[in-house]
Amino acid sequence: MSEQAPFAGNLRDLRAHFGYTLEQVAEGAGVTRQSIAKWESGQSVPDIIHADALAKFYDVALDELINHDTAASGVGIPPKGKHLFGTIQIGERGQVVIPKAARDLFKLKKGDQLVVLGDEAGPLPGLALVKSDAFLAQATAYSHMLQQGKADSHDQ
Repeated sequence: MSEQAPFAGNLRDLRAHFGYTLEQVAEGAGVTRQSIAKWESGQSVPDIIHADALAKFYDVALDELINHDTAASGVGIPPKGKHLFGTIQIGERGQVVIPKAARDLFKLKKGDQLVVLGDEAGPLPGLALVKSDAFLAQATAYSHMLQQGKADSHDQ
């Protein structure tokens, strides 16, 4: 097997990260522990069905499981749907440029409105950006849910 392919290392890293035994991973993927050991050592690779089962077991994208290079990126494989786009610098007047990969993924374009959310407490205080239409839809749904709950409690 090619040492350039990070697949075997990704399998080892994920198993170590989650603290799973070979047996637990094998059960999750529907194979033997010997198969997992061979895949982790780079002696062989799984077929696409079992590679997909491993990606689902670890909740990572199949492409990331196969191709993610932890050494090059400096971070492990992210959970499916989670992204690290890098760092940005705040300009003199507070402006920021959202990385192109993030703009493309979330289909952000000039004129789109974002809601800026902040959290002062917790282990990771910081800011988050959410498309305003999505945020307002969630807030409206939550408000309706609360109103329904109040109405239900008055009926009793």
